[in-house]
Amino acid sequence: MSERILISGGHLIPSVGPELPGTDLLIENGAIAAIGPSLPADGCRVIEAAGLVVLPGLVDGHRHVWQAPLRGIGADLTLGEYMEVVLGRALSGCRPEDVGLASLLGAVEALDAGITTVFDWSNGLRTPEYTDAVVDAYRQAGIRAVVAHGNPGEPADVRRLAALTGTVTGAVASFGPRYTPWERMVEDITLARELGTMVSMHARGGAGSATERLYADGLLGSDVQLVHVNGLTADEAKILVDTGTAVVATPVVESTMGHGISAYGAMRDAGGRAGLGTDVAVNAPTDLFEPMRDTLRTERLRTGSMLPASSFLPASTVDSAVAVGLAEIVGTLAVGKRADVVLLDGLGHLAGGTASVAGAVVASTMVADVHTVLVDGRVVKQNGRLAADLASLRASGYELARRIL
Repeated sequence: MSERILISGGHLIPSVGPELPGTDLLIENGAIAAIGPSLPADGCRVIEAAGLVVLPGLVDGHRHVWQAPLRGIGADLTLGEYMEVVLGRALSGCRPEDVGLASLLGAVEALDAGITTVFDWSNGLRTPEYTDAVVDAYRQAGIRAVVAHGNPGEPADVRRLAALTGTVTGAVASFGPRYTPWERMVEDITLARELGTMVSMHARGGAGSATERLYADGLLGSDVQLVHVNGLTADEAKILVDTGTAVVATPVVESTMGHGISAYGAMRDAGGRAGLGTDVAVNAPTDLFEPMRDTLRTERLRTGSMLPASSFLPASTVDSAVAVGLAEIVGTLAVGKRADVVLLDGLGHLAGGTASVAGAVVASTMVADVHTVLVDGRVVKQNGRLAADLASLRASGYELARRIL
């Protein structure tokens, strides 16, 4: 049985519903047991949160986690060059233990940034040994991870991954209609549905997209996640919203690499909600604060209106939780949800005032403000200090990057 933890007196942002100044949050057995003012602290480890913002752990809807050691190498890479350098030369030089180390580094960097769940589109899973190394890395880091197997042509290993329960679970990563034959993609979706997991694929919108054919063939639904979908049209967005198909935008990478207009606005116009992801560390930050801000700026420019900054926080919490298939257990602060919780510093002067603290989180928060992080009721960062040794992991990651490049 895990310890009882009381997060006391924080400014709670549940993600759904009003902000709750001066409110306690009680954690028992890894779940949120109670929310309210002045909860009894008997038998609890108390985390004093006065002056801190308490919000759900951020959910990264799309991340190639193993690429963490390659941070910054691709600032000017085109998509074709990225595939050649990263998915070709670098990945081919990785042993199972290398992918494990790289995934551990990426997971710890995510936790440092307040990301408690990652959907890892893991194209590094070439054999069961690679899969074991990645799963072990996530368990060691203490992060919640959905590991989408990037080699569904090995169904035995995909089935083994899909059978996992707890904080590390499985999914299917299909290259999708743009990069793989249609029949193979249908096999990937069929396998995922047989296993009861999400299936994620890279896609695009607009002329030449496969959205209408996916719909006509009955391949869309809430168990399907489309990533990017740049250039999404209003008609396509309506199809995706009507079928409940999940969409994840990675706006920083998409604009940096010239993929096209983010799908977030088209989904919003159609009455839907897209999640957000970081995608790749080779040319983007490893936190979700910048994707939220990028989306805020883009949508205000696109619509010509001052959309509330606070309305973009759910894109990195509950909307991404929906997009990765975990909305029943994470994404909001609510009794019964698993205790994935983040405490932020730097905004204490706003607590109890008239300004939207959630809006301030979107507009001005950075990794240095991430004070404390809990995953499944376990503290993995407190008072700005990680339980893991990030400096040592980065040093090992740099050595790995030099070798595989």
